[in-house]
Amino acid sequence: MALMEMDTKNNKIKLVTHNGSFHADDIFAAATLSLLLEKKGKAFEIIRTRDIETIKAGDYVFDVGGIYDESINSFDHHQKEFNKKRENGIMYSSFGLVWKKFGKELTESDKIVELIDKHLAAPVDASDNGFDLVEAKYDILPYFIQHFFSSMRPTWRETNVTNDERFLECVKIAKVVLSREIIQAKDSVLAEEKVISIYQNAKDKRIIVLDEDYPYQDILDNLPELLFIIYPRNNDDLWGVRAARKDKTTFKNRKDFPEGWAGLRDQELQKVTGISDAVFCHKALFLAVAKSKEGAFKLAELALLV
Repeated sequence: MALMEMDTKNNKIKLVTHNGSFHADDIFAAATLSLLLEKKGKAFEIIRTRDIETIKAGDYVFDVGGIYDESINSFDHHQKEFNKKRENGIMYSSFGLVWKKFGKELTESDKIVELIDKHLAAPVDASDNGFDLVEAKYDILPYFIQHFFSSMRPTWRETNVTNDERFLECVKIAKVVLSREIIQAKDSVLAEEKVISIYQNAKDKRIIVLDEDYPYQDILDNLPELLFIIYPRNNDDLWGVRAARKDKTTFKNRKDFPEGWAGLRDQELQKVTGISDAVFCHKALFLAVAKSKEGAFKLAELALLV
């Protein structure tokens, strides 16, 4: 049994999971509970064990114990009778189960809980339960967060470090990842509201002009008429025009920029378009750039006509 103290106060809350090797689901479950208890100002400790009595005495038990019961904060998914799954069929693991109960308390938003589950918890759960999310088209596979955590396990030569020490390192990393995902999700929700408002108030919904470079890919289905998005490029004080994709899973555009613009810069693009401050058009025809908002708008208007 290994005990890892996360606070020096007495009467610590006990977070209990299994010892030995570790995976992304128990790491993120520990990270979620750690962030929640830190938010509450509670002292806690993480205990990695398979000792039955220690497990029974845990305040929060996850990925071990053979019980799933939210009412007593037990979140195991290995028992034979466990069949809890999402509407899309992806089974829950310890991360998803913990997130499902405590995500709202941590983030204070049902929408953010949903976004984090879809973007992070569900993929981790899918991997832990043997669900394939991608089709292997080549003799290589994408590198996911669970692969990084696997690389953190001590190798057969690393006899100077234990699984328990590495687990705690991984929990610290997972807390950073989850915290950043929560921040991104919060700002994404705000951006979604702003983009939808701009779209709804646009006279010609084929072109919208943003006052910030808001993310919008996840809500394209809610913007069916949109073809081009104009936005300020804060890194270089230029204005960009992006072609809206057919959907967020593809790089295909609803409407490309004209083929004759592909790869052109500055004077070449200005000559072809007649727009004096045109700067660049990507050869893949999804992005064009101008020095001013007016120039960007003219590029979008011209692209509509071709």
